[in-house]
Amino acid sequence: MNLAFIPSPSTGVIHLGPIPLRGYAFCIIIGVFVAVWYGNKRWIARGGKAGTVADIAVWAVPFGLVGGRLYHVITDYQLYFSDGEDWVDAFKIWQGGLGIWGAIAFGAVGAWIGCRRRGIPLPAWADALAPGIAFAQAIGRWGNWFNQELYGKPTDVPWALKISEGTNRVAGTYHPTFLYESLWCVGVGFLVIWADRRFKLGHGRAFALYVAAYCVGRGWIEYMRVDEAHHVLGLRLNDWTAITVFVLAVTYIVISSRVRPGRETVVEPDASEPVESAESADAEAKPESGDAPADAPAAEAEAEEPSENGTPSKS
Repeated sequence: MNLAFIPSPSTGVIHLGPIPLRGYAFCIIIGVFVAVWYGNKRWIARGGKAGTVADIAVWAVPFGLVGGRLYHVITDYQLYFSDGEDWVDAFKIWQGGLGIWGAIAFGAVGAWIGCRRRGIPLPAWADALAPGIAFAQAIGRWGNWFNQELYGKPTDVPWALKISEGTNRVAGTYHPTFLYESLWCVGVGFLVIWADRRFKLGHGRAFALYVAAYCVGRGWIEYMRVDEAHHVLGLRLNDWTAITVFVLAVTYIVISSRVRPGRETVVEPDASEPVESAESADAEAKPESGDAPADAPAAEAEAEEPSENGTPSKS
């Protein structure tokens, strides 16, 4: 008998009058806020302007949500388009189901659009956001806890997750894979912060490190899950995706470090213009050190105007 376990919420939604407040949505929103807030701090530290991260996130976040949902629906199409299923459920994002692979891919497209509009390099922006995205994922995974979904195999360890009887689930205690992934993402975030400070990562390598490190954790966590999934050669589809993306991320780090070593010196070209303008204005308003004022010759001429006896007068 398992005497210790993590309880699951009795419901994933609280109704505030006619307005439903869903735990899954709250976790996503809080995660986005943390990513933008921390990304903004890192962007400013890199020499960018405050607010730029949020401006680009306006493009990246909607694209990411759409991409994440599309990936989930496409890879788990049987949940929505099989006999007896309602295809309208594919649009009910609040019930859970966001594929991180689609979210990152489509979010990158949205970020690329936003970066082009601001005239800044996408890799530098991605580097600033990398640890914040990892922390956002850590928070977002708790949405699965509210929905009692994406848990692992049955277990009686003290930290087992207790699942109640429901649609497509059997009551029992299971590995809390949502918690494993949440903790892993926190570790990935701190790893990127440390590596970025230690090695001065630039040109998208901090972001690539986040992707590679996340894939390592996702691989073993995915192997523990028991939810329905497509298998290829004995492995879940998401395992193959993690392996492929890991290889691509590591390859990018190696090639990028050789082709474009170091870190960008300027991440937002117009970020320093106000300071330069102010300095230019001061330079025009103030004379150079040691120079006389513009009206000095006239004053000296008046001061040295000869007197009646032919000697210059002193004022």
